Formats: sequence, structure tokens, C-alpha cells
Amino acid sequence: MALCAAAGLHAQSLRETIDAALANYPSIRVSDEQVKAAAAGVTLARTAWLPKVDGLAQLNRATKNNVYGLLLPQSTLPNISGPPNPVNDMGSVWGTAVGFLVSWEPYDFGQRTANLNVAEALRRRAQTGVERTRFEVAALAADAYLTTVAAQQTVRAAEAQVKRSRQIGEIIRALAKAELRPGADVSRNDADLASAEIQVVQATATVATARATLLQLTGKDVQVAPANLLEPPTDSPVPTVDLAKSPYAMEQEAGIAEAEARRRVIERAYFPKINLQAASYARGTGVSAIGATPGGANGLGPNIFNYAFGLTVTFPLMDIHSIRARREIAEHQKLAENARYDQLLADINAHVRKAKDLLDTARRVAELTPRQLEAARQAEAQAGARYKAGLGTLIEVADAQRLLTQSEIDASLARLNVWRAMLQVAAAAGDLKPFLDQVH
Repeated sequence: MALCAAAGLHAQSLRETIDAALANYPSIRVSDEQVKAAAAGVTLARTAWLPKVDGLAQLNRATKNNVYGLLLPQSTLPNISGPPNPVNDMGSVWGTAVGFLVSWEPYDFGQRTANLNVAEALRRRAQTGVERTRFEVAALAADAYLTTVAAQQTVRAAEAQVKRSRQIGEIIRALAKAELRPGADVSRNDADLASAEIQVVQATATVATARATLLQLTGKDVQVAPANLLEPPTDSPVPTVDLAKSPYAMEQEAGIAEAEARRRVIERAYFPKINLQAASYARGTGVSAIGATPGGANGLGPNIFNYAFGLTVTFPLMDIHSIRARREIAEHQKLAENARYDQLLADINAHVRKAKDLLDTARRVAELTPRQLEAARQAEAQAGARYKAGLGTLIEVADAQRLLTQSEIDASLARLNVWRAMLQVAAAAGDLKPFLDQVH
């Protein structure tokens, strides 16, 4: 504690640590950006109701040779318009084209709405993913906080053992110097002291590891402020668990909604496409209808103008088989998501029951450890008194001190284990509020 104060570290409560983790942990920012991307996808889906306007401008220099005959649709040979040229003339002329085409789908049989619903479902799933990630980070931060407090309590108990070993060592040396005790007792005490100091080093390393986890989650070095975590929590009833409100269940519900939305899109894929179209365009050419080529700048500007209005209906006649297969795939995907939801609820329910059993066990253990600690203190005091009076051995003193150290660790950890079990119940249920409400 003194080292942390000297280093200028600010002691943080459990709530402050969780808030810092939620503000700084990168995975939450990743999820937030995914939500923003999904929201942009909703905006993109809404643009499907807007008319499509395409513009074109072209300038070319090409030969004018044209022939009778059909050319199947392809994407390699350029198109040429006009009557066939009786002479194969390799001279070239200028050609220009400029125009606009406006297309609008006035009625789509619900296709655009279905696509919008998919985008909304994706946004909802991303949002529930953020809530699930925030919950996981909060639970991890709370667990790391409790682990740090537990490690610090182990350090304090180990340091107390070192202090007791040194105190009894002074007595042993005085008695050995007066030849009232054998010199072997000094060596035995030195070994016990070294063992206690090793335990302090190991416990300190555990504290450093726990604080490194907090640093990873919060982005800064955290000094814990245990508050009432060192005392057993008030005996409050375990809150009722609503499995459907778990962030994991809500995320899976969003997955079911997404699968259903995708299925509805496929159901509307076999409807015809209706497009209202309007075009205005102009072309220029450097050759006349009889094949004459005036030359010069002829064709560099449009000289023939046209406009058109129309209605185009397209229907995917042969797509019925592929659409049926896609619809069957989507149906099975939806059923799989439903099965995952049922499995998830069963897993959550099992985790909650296990956590409640652990909480009951932790409370019973916490009720017994004070008796264990008091008895260990009395045994240590009696062993020390018997040794000073020459009625006991150093082995009895060392055993009593180790028992006291372990009892001190057990007592402090038993109280913390009640808090940890309460955290596990809250984490399994998907709601940390009942746990945090009891932490002051």
C-alpha cells in the first residue's frame, strides 16, 4: 500500500475499475465500430427506394465498317450502328455520345423492405454483441479486482508469518545463548523464516500478475480499494434469474431474427422486377447515312437527339430451383439458430444453478473460518508460551505458526470467496447489478 501511494497510484473502487475497463478495453471499441458499420448498412438499404440515374459521355475515333448479321450478347466486341458499308474502308471518323437513363422500381413485392429488415437485424445483432462484450469485460474486471484483493490478503498473512518467525527467532537466540535451548533450534527457525519470506515473494508475484490483468483491462495501473469486500456480505436472497434477459440470450435472439429476415428475402426473390425508365441521349458521328465522311471536326459534337420512356419487366424463369434450394438452406439455418438458443438457455440455467451451489458452500465455509482462526491463534499463543517455559518444542511452535498463517489466509479468502461466488451467480445470470449494489 505504501509503495502504491509513493508511486502516486490512485486507489479505485470496484465500480471505478469496471467503468475504466468499459471505457478503455479495445474489444468494446471494436464492437462499437461494428455497430456503426451495421447502422450504415441500414442507411444503404434505404437507398434502394431512390431512383437510379446513370449518365454517360463518350468520345471515340473509329472505322465505320458495318455488316449485316447477328452477334450474340457478349462483352468483348464493340457495337456499331448504322447501315452496312459496301466498301471495307479502314478510314476512321469521330463519334460522340452523351445521355442519361433514369430507372425506378415503383413496386417490388416487398423485396426492398425484406432487405431493409435484414440490415436492421444485422444492426440489432451487432448492438446486442456490444452489450454482451461490455458485460463480459465488466465481469472480467470484477473478477480480476477480487483476485487482486485476495492476493493482497495472502501477502499480508505471509508478512505476518515473517514477523512472528522473527519474533520467536529473537527468543530462540536468547535462549540458545543462555544454553537453555539447543543451537539447532536457531537453524530450524532460520529455515522457517526463509520459507515464510519465500511465501511473501510468491504472494507478491501473484499480486503483480493480478494487477497486470487489471492493467490489460483498464489501460492503467490500478490500486484496489477493497472497501467492504473484506467483510462477509449481508445475507441477502439470491435474485430471481430471467434467462431471456441475459446478454447472451438476447444476442442469440437477434441471430434468430437475422436468419428469419434472410429467409424472407429469399422468399421474394422469384417475383418479377418492374422498372419505369426514362432516357435522354444524343450522338454525333462523322459519317453520313450514305457513307460519306466530310472529315474535319464532324462527329466531335452530338448532332442526333433522342428521348424515350418505357416500362421494363424482368422475370427469373429458371431460377425457381435455385431459389427453392436457397430457401431450404435459410429455413435450416433458422432452425439451427433456434436450437442454439434452446441450448444456450439450458447452459445458462446450469451455470446459474452451479453458481448458486457454490455461493451456498462459500457462505457455510465463511461461517466456520472465524472459529478456525480463533482456535489457531490460541494454539499459536499456547505453543509460544510453552516454548518459552521450556515445556514445548520449536516444532510445535512452527506448526502452530503455519496453522495460524493458513487460518488467516483461509479466513480472509473465505469472505472474498462469498463475494466471488456472488459474482459468479450474477455473471451466470447475465446481470451484475445485484452484485454491485452490495459493494460499497
